[in-house]
Amino acid sequence: MGVRDSHGEATGTPDPVEKGFATLNTIRIGVKAMVQKDGELRKAEILSIKQRKDGPAFYVHYVDFNKRLDEWVPASRIDLTQEVEWPQPEKPEKKKTGPGNKAPSKNPQKRARADSRDVSVTPDLLSGKNANIAKAQRPSKAGGKENRGDETPANLSFLGSADGTPKVESEDVDMVDASASEAKGAKEEDKTTGMMSREEELERLRTGGSMTQNPTEIHRVRNLNRLQMGKFEVEPWYFSPYPASFSDVDMVYIDEFCLSYFDNQRAFERHRAKCTLVHPPGNEIYRDDYISFFEVDGRRQRTWCRNLCLLSKLFLDHKTLYYDVDPFLFYCMCSRDETGCHLVGYFSKEKDSAEGYNLACILTLPQYQRRGYGRLLISFSYELSKREGKLGSPEKPLSDLGLLGYRQYWRETLVELLMEPGRESISENELAILTSMTEKDVHETLVVLNMLRYHKGNWVIVLTDAVVEEQKKRLEKEKVKGARKIDPARLQWKPPVFTASSRTWNW
Repeated sequence: MGVRDSHGEATGTPDPVEKGFATLNTIRIGVKAMVQKDGELRKAEILSIKQRKDGPAFYVHYVDFNKRLDEWVPASRIDLTQEVEWPQPEKPEKKKTGPGNKAPSKNPQKRARADSRDVSVTPDLLSGKNANIAKAQRPSKAGGKENRGDETPANLSFLGSADGTPKVESEDVDMVDASASEAKGAKEEDKTTGMMSREEELERLRTGGSMTQNPTEIHRVRNLNRLQMGKFEVEPWYFSPYPASFSDVDMVYIDEFCLSYFDNQRAFERHRAKCTLVHPPGNEIYRDDYISFFEVDGRRQRTWCRNLCLLSKLFLDHKTLYYDVDPFLFYCMCSRDETGCHLVGYFSKEKDSAEGYNLACILTLPQYQRRGYGRLLISFSYELSKREGKLGSPEKPLSDLGLLGYRQYWRETLVELLMEPGRESISENELAILTSMTEKDVHETLVVLNMLRYHKGNWVIVLTDAVVEEQKKRLEKEKVKGARKIDPARLQWKPPVFTASSRTWNW
């Protein structure tokens, strides 16, 4: 395999690329062609093809662009006057074990390890500034204490379906998207490739925290075209296991209060005429002039929380989910008006995290992004940790947007604290206690900001001029924009206590 530059072109010893002209009849999956996007031609790889009433449609991934821009395009948007790149024939790999390979791998465990690394690490985690966090790419063995650690991804709140259909109490939420034949194939593949079987995944989940990675859920073709949620029309980013019939409709209607979903406008309007819910079905534990927070128990409100997981999967690439939401609490942030409390975003949290995580999954809905709501969600999670008297950290590795949000929050919180009068001498441990951040997160943030100096055998925290100047600019912007903050005095909450049965999976 050749090395590729930032434009995706091969350098060094590149693989030969077979080019040629194609027609609609000869185009197949894996072909790279020029596709019209926003008035210009961009190279795109064809990932899927399906027949529609008006002709064939192609699901494409634009080379060097984020996966969330993947989309279905009609044949008219593919420029066949230019040469296309044909996919390379699959070569047998010595290190991989598969049904078609005669020579099995000498160490199947290494194969499983490679698979886990490929699907569970986000690109942001591989930067030099996050060398410690990048250790999260270590996979864990099925079962045992090896599961516990940074290898559990923060944006994978629930296990994806693999084989077998669990009994779901509510008929309006179908979390299983794999057919019986797909499940059988996956099971056979598990035996030959070293991937985790369903039983192993469940064992990992029970013994090693809330997170796992199911490779079959990754890189799925986005199945919904558009959503209508309240007064907003939203374009989904990723695949979510809604019923198969929903992929054939142009618009999916989601009730913004109860999160029920409909593929028919008339059915949705009949539902809205009867639905009386005007806020998330939980206790309101925080309210200020702008927002409210509701605490929703996954065990008591299973259907609503399952609907929330389906919705959030549309905007989180690596999040996999399962129908059992019992071990989680969902903290939902809402904006209020005369019609009710409108869901803005949420984060989930394990009722009993052995690793001390204070957040499992976090999402601000796209229609509310870039307004500072993500920072409020993060800040609220740390306020809960302060009430609990614990140091908390999100489950890692984080999604791309999650990592950016946390980096900014950690940086701003620590610098703001260090700039207060009387903070001339303070340790990392004291910073951790004051902020409820873990010492590891404090240390790595200070390293990224270049604020640690080694002096006379000790590490000393130094506020650099660049950091101070950046903080002053941020404060000036906040004055102009009127940035919102969480007021701890308005939080009406005590750490809940749960029985053993309510903290575990409902299998």
